[in-house]
Amino acid sequence: MWQEIRTEDDARRLIENVNSFHDFCIKEINYISGAYVNDDLSMYPVNDKRALNVVMQGQNQEYPMIELQFEGLVFLRLYPVDELYTCEIVESCIFLKDNYIYWSDRKIEENDDRCCSEGTVVCASKLKWRPVTGSKCEKNR
Repeated sequence: MWQEIRTEDDARRLIENVNSFHDFCIKEINYISGAYVNDDLSMYPVNDKRALNVVMQGQNQEYPMIELQFEGLVFLRLYPVDELYTCEIVESCIFLKDNYIYWSDRKIEENDDRCCSEGTVVCASKLKWRPVTGSKCEKNR
């Protein structure tokens, strides 16, 4: 069941539940724009969905795998670590600012301008999350 992050308290509870995403990693990302081309090759060129789903796995007893769903995506700054380094998250943050919600794989302060220039950062109109269980928890699916 999806749980929406609407307030700073909602964001704080999620961060507490997953220990600031400590020892989590991004497993996969899926973006749905809303645009498409029909069989007759006519196009609907409007990004009216802008949905981003991020599946994360972590060394967390209660929530070993969760899915974040960002709606009304404003931007995704993806800064993946290359294969010479490890990609586990040490401490992330979620905060609301100017009617948007931000998630970053690094601890940053709400008024810090670096939120748009370092690490992986997502900015969207809405954020929901849910635990993932069962076969989706496999290493490579």
